[in-house]
Amino acid sequence: MKLTTLGFDADDTLWENERFFKLTQERFTELLADFADPDHLSERLLAAERRNLRIYGFGIKGFTLSMVETAIEVTEERVPAHVIEKILAAGREMHDHPVETLPHVRETLALLAPSYRMILITKGDLFDQERKLAASGLGELFDGIEIVSDKTVGTYQRIFTEYGDGPAQAMMVGNSLKSDVVPAIEAGSWGVHVPHEVQWDLEHAEEPLEAPRFRKLAHLGEIPELVSRIG
Repeated sequence: MKLTTLGFDADDTLWENERFFKLTQERFTELLADFADPDHLSERLLAAERRNLRIYGFGIKGFTLSMVETAIEVTEERVPAHVIEKILAAGREMHDHPVETLPHVRETLALLAPSYRMILITKGDLFDQERKLAASGLGELFDGIEIVSDKTVGTYQRIFTEYGDGPAQAMMVGNSLKSDVVPAIEAGSWGVHVPHEVQWDLEHAEEPLEAPRFRKLAHLGEIPELVSRIG
């Protein structure tokens, strides 16, 4: 069936994101160096993030609160107030960081936009995702913007039906196998994995190598050739 609709993830697909989380986590590790070794602290922070997803969702706010919670736990409630203050400041700095689009993004989207219905499908904090989209200058290239709490099979079925001709004639492109590729394929669309060099541990999943609609590309600039071959 002819492709009519293209979905794109945002964070670490269109612009840098996880790199800033890693840099902030390194700063967090330095702040708590007197209380916990880096590996143990990393494990405790990841456990807090996993535990808090259902409460805070995805994004900087939830990450910052998880850092504060972890600091209280590993110090047995002895963490100095000035350390908490620095953790909160680090979270605010993440919100203020300029948006850095990844290579091939603008030219690829501009090339595809005249021929396909273009949908941005991203998850996370509404305010932060809107801020990054506005700062990127890419909004005008999309026919629809969907900021969702999570990405599931039902999410893709709904979006590709609402904006396009259904999942069978749609393709989802993203850096996360767990969120962007696997559920999109299970919904009936194509799923294209464009890996980013930095990946959040909670987004890990195995490649669906047996799925006929799975593709893996080196960078976003390879998308136009792929969609032309698919038809």
